[in-house]
Amino acid sequence: MSVIKSNFIAHLLFAIIVFNLGTNGTYAQQAALKTEHIILVSLDGMRWSEVFSGVDKRFFDQEDYNKYHYTHEDFKNEFWHDDPNERRKKLFPFLWNVIGKKGQIYGNRTKGSKADITNTFHFSYPGYNEILTGFADSRIISNNKVLNPNKTFLEWLDEKPEYNGKTAAFASWDVFPFIINQQRSNVFLNAGFDDMKVLNPRIADLNQIQKDTPSPWDSVRLDVFTHEFMMEYLKNQRPKALYISFGETDDFAHDGYYDLHILAAKRTDDFIRRIWEWVQNDPEYKDKTTLLITTDHGRGHRNLEEWKHHGRFEIEKEDGTKGITYIEGDDEIWAAVIGPDTPATGEMENVADIKQNQFAATLMKFLGLDYSGTHETIKAGKPIATMFK
Repeated sequence: MSVIKSNFIAHLLFAIIVFNLGTNGTYAQQAALKTEHIILVSLDGMRWSEVFSGVDKRFFDQEDYNKYHYTHEDFKNEFWHDDPNERRKKLFPFLWNVIGKKGQIYGNRTKGSKADITNTFHFSYPGYNEILTGFADSRIISNNKVLNPNKTFLEWLDEKPEYNGKTAAFASWDVFPFIINQQRSNVFLNAGFDDMKVLNPRIADLNQIQKDTPSPWDSVRLDVFTHEFMMEYLKNQRPKALYISFGETDDFAHDGYYDLHILAAKRTDDFIRRIWEWVQNDPEYKDKTTLLITTDHGRGHRNLEEWKHHGRFEIEKEDGTKGITYIEGDDEIWAAVIGPDTPATGEMENVADIKQNQFAATLMKFLGLDYSGTHETIKAGKPIATMFK
């Protein structure tokens, strides 16, 4: 065989291999991806309507729904603007001034961008399972402290040598040791009112302050502790995959206090800003980190009372028959993403619907990994293609 003919065949075979790899996406995508770290953040029960339009004016001057601010003009001035695009920036300045310009935000149903859950229960444990495992599981029917039979993507990652000891989760709700299945998984977890492993003197101080600070709830701590513990862990342990679950937005809503709900949402936006600014100032994480933000479920919108509620529960009607509660809108969610592999498209319009069960596979794809889930029969949702360049 001549040298010319041999070189031609070699080049032809190489071209065929590259074409085949490129067409199924594996080689082309993994070679181009820059993400080495992922951070997932959730705001419990945060409605998409406030994310895209800011505060709901119906709650102004409603004493029953405002603990401190129903007559305070400074509260209205802080959050109200006639233009919803300006109003949402007042509530979520980081989300709209940074991610809205350099990343993507999904879920504005008035602009042809829908995001929904797929589980049938529309409350927290089923939602967090769907986010973290990539599928809805009909066995998870309550918020009870029952160990999750499913592995989260964090546990799935931690079983890989390159991610072992590099996954972590922080949560305000004390059910997360069961959602993450702390008995089985090796994922580092700090949740509820648990002390944080002492890595430095500041953590020891935070542990004591948490003990000394009363929470309004017996199962959810204040989000500031979740944030501060997480930041100390991030700086000291430098995980590759990190999940943070903030809870105040949902609990203040269940309590019926719209003003405290809104203030919690704005604080959470600022927590996320601080996380991202730290990431972008650290050489190991800068331009190598993808951040995804979402919520576990929606909540009612038809009237002020329904705003406090969400979920499908069996009830007994006045006539003695059984029924299921129905809160319109509690299956509607939203998502935001920013990172080196995501186009800076901003607010998404007229795009394919996205589902809660797609987030796990999407995050794994950012790491160059193919994730189909760990359930015996149910496959995880597919990665969200528009989140990738």
